[in-house]
Amino acid sequence: MEQASTRWYSQLYVQVLIGIVIGGAIGFFLPDIGAKLQPFADGFIKLIKMLLAPIIFGTVVVGIAKMGSVKEVGRIGAKALIYFEILSTLALVIGLVVVNILKPGVGMNIDINTINGSAISGYTQAAAAQGGVVEFFMNIIPTTLFDAFAKGAMLQVILVSVLMGVALVQIGEPVKPLVNVIDMLLQSLFRVVAMVMRLAPLGAGAGMAFTIGKYGIGTLLSLGQLLVALYVTTLLFIVVILGSVARWSGLPLMQFLRYFKDEILVTLGTCSTEAVLPRMMVKLEKLGCEKSVVGMVLPTGYTFNSDGTCIYLTMAAIFVAQATNTPLTLWDQLTVLGVLLLTSKGSAGVAGAGFVTLAATLSVFHGIPMIGLVLLLGVDRFLNEARAVTNLIGNGIGTLAIAKWDGSFDKAKAAREIAAMNNRSAKPGQPAPSAADPLNAARVGKSQV
Repeated sequence: MEQASTRWYSQLYVQVLIGIVIGGAIGFFLPDIGAKLQPFADGFIKLIKMLLAPIIFGTVVVGIAKMGSVKEVGRIGAKALIYFEILSTLALVIGLVVVNILKPGVGMNIDINTINGSAISGYTQAAAAQGGVVEFFMNIIPTTLFDAFAKGAMLQVILVSVLMGVALVQIGEPVKPLVNVIDMLLQSLFRVVAMVMRLAPLGAGAGMAFTIGKYGIGTLLSLGQLLVALYVTTLLFIVVILGSVARWSGLPLMQFLRYFKDEILVTLGTCSTEAVLPRMMVKLEKLGCEKSVVGMVLPTGYTFNSDGTCIYLTMAAIFVAQATNTPLTLWDQLTVLGVLLLTSKGSAGVAGAGFVTLAATLSVFHGIPMIGLVLLLGVDRFLNEARAVTNLIGNGIGTLAIAKWDGSFDKAKAAREIAAMNNRSAKPGQPAPSAADPLNAARVGKSQV
């Protein structure tokens, strides 16, 4: 393989950052054009999503098969669910406390009779389609084996993958060649992801252009108090809560953020954590987490551990009540919290899912007028950026924490990876990464044929 120097502008995070800045400028100065660029962002996300189901399947199956023990699968799953419930509940409570302290909606005095609710009809229909708790768990079971992959339903894919992995463990030695084949296919899929990620700057830039072009900076000013409240709360949650968990796991928060800066910036631009799920899985493995832990915990966390969305849900629900002068007792607010403990588990890693979850919550709790959600429509895309980035960081750190708790976190491997990252940052010119590296293959300018 030929050698090539990596310059600062060849780094993915730099390209994504440039894309976001250019996209923001297009949206601000040429809003009509910016509002039409959303298909580029959607196309990038769809390219990634088409690979998610087979990648999750391969990672979970190979990880479980290499465990060699069904009990180990159950142990990791139980620890993950306990962690998810604790962190998501904490996020909901923090959001509830902050919105009551800052009161961003007080003084708006919105008359709900003057609000046109047609703008949220699509969201309310989607919320109604979610059903209740029983429907949620029944929907985890696919109609057929291939239905889960055709729909790209993450929890259904995880269920099929876990069952297949457990079956391979029980069969044992005869299926090792099959496990190796699945592993090779998985590496091929990661190579495809590396090629698609070349489009990340375009996707992130187009997403930012659409956001500013369609909704405008004026929406930021009109609901500035809510925006500031949410951004400050999520920042404090990341620094204090997730920072403490990261340090306990053996990786300081700043090192974690530097290591995953590419993924954070892509998420910021596209408002979708699914867009970076494959890269997160690979990099967490490189950081010292077992493949089995990454495969089970990270995809599941996208549904059960949305910390940023949880903060948003309590803050947005109480904000609507404050803005419309809807009185809520302490018991009412605790009831909202209880409902959100259930409905928040259905949020996915795609843009706008949090808004649908909020609509589903208010459809159950009738004390807050659902029509008040119209107030959030214009600014929701900006709120989505904060919650998506928080979700991403929360799930990455959560995977590290569960690996540490399970005793399967290789701290020495993590130290070597962080040291390599620091060396790459310190030196202006480095040999190009190996094309065999699925994370960096897309950056290799030339390779041997």
